[in-house]
Amino acid sequence: MKNFKYIMMLFIASLALNSQAASIEKSIEARQSYMNLFAFNLGITGDMAKGKSEYNAELAKIAAKNLLSLAKMNNTTMWPEGSSNQDEDGKGITRAKPALWSTYPEVINKHEKLVTALERFSLLASDGIENLQKGMKSVGRGCGGCHKKFRAKNK
Repeated sequence: MKNFKYIMMLFIASLALNSQAASIEKSIEARQSYMNLFAFNLGITGDMAKGKSEYNAELAKIAAKNLLSLAKMNNTTMWPEGSSNQDEDGKGITRAKPALWSTYPEVINKHEKLVTALERFSLLASDGIENLQKGMKSVGRGCGGCHKKFRAKNK
């Protein structure tokens, strides 16, 4: 009977660990999808800013507002501790560095700067190509604020 209880405790503990690992993987998957939405909308405005596509004020406004909505979204559940590129469950599937968690709340301060840049951008993106280009520079600095410090380079 003692062995049965011991085996059941191990089984329950393994379920909890597997559940936590699955949860971390889902969190990483969700934040990568979130970043893909950023990239999609930045691609629209970036192509316009670089002259790769024709400037379209309405489309620029839509993309800029999408970016602002994304930035204002509460995504804290996508960033659980233990989900960096150095953690067992994050190795090979994420580029998020441990510094994101160890220097908290620095990442929040950087994110607030991005939100501020996107608030301005959402108002100006549809007001001519020059304003779109200026806004893209500010947004780029906002994105880079986190990515330079908290994201590992592609291998």
